[in-house]
Parts: sequence; C-alpha cells; structure tokens
Amino acid sequence: MELLTPGTGLIIWQTFVFLLLVLLLARFAWKPILSSLKEREESIKNALETAEQARAEMARIQSDNEKLFKEAREERDKILKEAREVSNRMRDEAQADAKKAADKIIDDARAAIQIEKQAALKDVRVQVAMFSLQIAEQLMKKNLSSDKAQKELVDGFIKELKLN
Repeated sequence: MELLTPGTGLIIWQTFVFLLLVLLLARFAWKPILSSLKEREESIKNALETAEQARAEMARIQSDNEKLFKEAREERDKILKEAREVSNRMRDEAQADAKKAADKIIDDARAAIQIEKQAALKDVRVQVAMFSLQIAEQLMKKNLSSDKAQKELVDGFIKELKLN
C-alpha cells in the first residue's frame, strides 16, 4: 500500500511546484493569453460588424440595381413606343406620298390620253376631209365633164350667194 499513497514531502514539493507554476503562468502567460482572447473577441466583433455593414451595403446595392433595372425597362419601353410611333408616321407619310405620286401619274396619264384622243380626232377629221375632198373631186370630174353641167353648177352657186 505504500506504493499507492504518496509521501508528505512529495505532496509539499508538488504543491510548491504547482503554486510556482500558477504564479509564473499568472505573471507571464495569463496576461498575453487574456489579451489575445480579448483581441480575438474584438476581431470577431469587428468582423461581425463588417459583415453586417456589407450585408446592408449589398441590400442597398440590390435595391439600387432593382431601381436602375426598373428605370432601364421603362426607358426601353419608352424608346420602343417612340420607335413604333415614328415607324407608323413614316409608313403613313410614305403611303400618302405614294398615293400623291399615283394620283399625279393617273392625272398625267389622263391628260396624255386626252391629248392623244384630241390628236386622233383631229387626224380622223383631216382624213375624213381628205376623203370627202377626193370623193367630191371625183364626183365633180364626173359631173362637170360637159360645159353645160359646169354652167349649171356656177349658176347654182351664184343663186346661193345672192340668197345668203
């Protein structure tokens, strides 16, 4: 049993070494350990504050991005609407110009047709007059081949002149 129970001298030396170790640790180790724990606590606290600030900044940036995205959509819609209006206006103007050009072409064609019609009628009149003169000349040659017929024709013309 002696082996199981320590001696008093050993207990005193163990207590002395323990107290000396506690004093040495208290003097040299506890302050740096406590200060490093305090520094770590402060760094963790600062990191949490920074993370919270970053989270708030991200939320602000996200709301700004959403606002900018919404404004961009509105601007896009506005530009598309204006583009449609300009396109419609240009199409309407082009249609109006095309209608004016078509009307002018039709009017010019009608005028050309009228001129051609007048020229054709004049040509027909000239040809009818030429044919009439040729027919009259042939009739006159046939009817006035004798002196008596010529004299009767001249007398008829004179009577007509006196009556008018």
